[in-house]
Amino acid sequence: MGIEAWFMLGVLASVFALMAFKRMAPDVVLGGALAIVYLLGLVDAPTMLQGWSAELTVAIGVLYVVGAGVRDTGAMTWVSEILFGRPISVPMAVLRVMVPTALASGFTNNTPLVAMLIPGVSDWANKNDIPVSKLLMPLSYAAILGGTCTLIGTSTNMMVNGQLDRAGLNGLTMFEISKIGIPVTIVGIAYAVLTVRWLLPDRRSAIGQLQDPKEYTVEMMVDSSSPLVGKTIEEAGLRHLPGLFLAEIDRSGTILPAVSPLEKLFANDRLVFVGVVDSVAELQKTRGLLPATDQVFKITAPRVERILVEAVVSDSCPLVGKSIREGRFRSIYQAAVIAVARNGERIRGKIGDIVLRPGDTLLVEAPNSFTEQQRNSRDFFLVSRLENYRPPRHDRAYIALLNLLLLVICVSTSLLSLLQAALVTAGLMLATRCCTVSSARRSVDWSVLITIGASMGLANAVMKTHLADHIGLGITHLARESPWISLVMIYMVTLGTTEMVTNLAAAGLMFPFALSTATNLGVSHMPFVVAVMMAASAAFATPIGYQTNLMVFGPGGYRLGDYVKFGAPLDLLIGTVVILLLPWIWPFHP
Repeated sequence: MGIEAWFMLGVLASVFALMAFKRMAPDVVLGGALAIVYLLGLVDAPTMLQGWSAELTVAIGVLYVVGAGVRDTGAMTWVSEILFGRPISVPMAVLRVMVPTALASGFTNNTPLVAMLIPGVSDWANKNDIPVSKLLMPLSYAAILGGTCTLIGTSTNMMVNGQLDRAGLNGLTMFEISKIGIPVTIVGIAYAVLTVRWLLPDRRSAIGQLQDPKEYTVEMMVDSSSPLVGKTIEEAGLRHLPGLFLAEIDRSGTILPAVSPLEKLFANDRLVFVGVVDSVAELQKTRGLLPATDQVFKITAPRVERILVEAVVSDSCPLVGKSIREGRFRSIYQAAVIAVARNGERIRGKIGDIVLRPGDTLLVEAPNSFTEQQRNSRDFFLVSRLENYRPPRHDRAYIALLNLLLLVICVSTSLLSLLQAALVTAGLMLATRCCTVSSARRSVDWSVLITIGASMGLANAVMKTHLADHIGLGITHLARESPWISLVMIYMVTLGTTEMVTNLAAAGLMFPFALSTATNLGVSHMPFVVAVMMAASAAFATPIGYQTNLMVFGPGGYRLGDYVKFGAPLDLLIGTVVILLLPWIWPFHP
């Protein structure tokens, strides 16, 4: 190898060492590595920046805006509850997430699918008291596995099939790849369900970890048109809420304490919950539940534009000694109190009837201007805004789902490219007010985009320095004249390249090696080409091998070691299944 290839190998080794042992953020490590490669002169500026101008990177960025529309309307949370149901255990939850995701991924590009499902699965996990770290990596893996079942399931399949056409060879039909994809998907799902308890970390959301002495009392009302009417507490998902419990039900003046999980909900029931602040904030997003205080609906600012604020009542507040209703809190502050906390004690009575004392902590729904207006006020000791809270626009959930369906149809039928469909759908989300411009801006996860762009830039550097050529040729030559050994070598080198760079780069790089190996051995090219196709998709041991792995890295709170621990055995298992089945499905000598 030349000096440039050796330098490149050193940079890649440093990247993996930093991510594995220093637990540094992928965007920092990969971005820094790409900058070093550029400064060393191994790539020029256009090659370095190519990853961030790539259609896939831009499309993923736009998909975050689409995701904001789905999230802000509560549409995906609603769909996920219908789709995934109520699991009885963590393995069952993994099964409920992976099976429909894999089925959908066979006919939908897996990148937008995962982007849409991440917020829904996260909310569903929190509501069912399941660590989100147990579900998001299986979600990504299910999308990857399902994508191997059809020709349109992943861009890798389509790219390799296109290379076959350009080489003058017969391409694959729509479901021909299913012969290997379906067995692999079944094995992958079974592996995840059986091992998730031991191989994935138990990292709970902030709500699950919170040990907050403040316990709020909050009153919610079952809307007359609520889908919860007629359901039991258990069926409505209001039992075992993380950081929150249902203390009692006020039904037309009759108090039902120690509520049974089999108790059915009626229209206009007032539900009294006690819990920590983040749990109370999440409760406000529940479809069919409304704040019991009518003051919320008398604030002039539209509810979607409001925020939640914690405010600690000072001894100089003019409302001290008065009830919230008597003190006309809404009229004075243009805000509504939806929950009250007092020294960890349970406060009985309706919110409006609570008499305020100095030191009471109020959870207030207010316009954006409230924090600025009251930050230096003598009425409150402390005013603190709850970040990342927006009341969902449930009335626009159907519109968001229709927009999402349009995206799926356009991409699945190749009517529009992924980027074109994402741009159209994002525009519709904004035009139909499923999300606001400010929410769309906040929804973009720049660390993921930086990581994806930097990983593509490093992949370009690996190819430009001929490092992959040297490694690939060296290993494949070791196989000599054995088709079986050659097939194993092609698969393993493609898999290793995918784990180091990206799936598309690995597939594009290894396709010519696979074709030339089959030609030199005088055997059918199909087992080798499909091996490249499968190995370039079935990469589970690193977050940078496949874009959906990167997308769940942050939301799942994962580290590089988590991917290695859970994904490396799956790499070997899937590889074994593929190697054993390929020559049987597509023989070396047809």
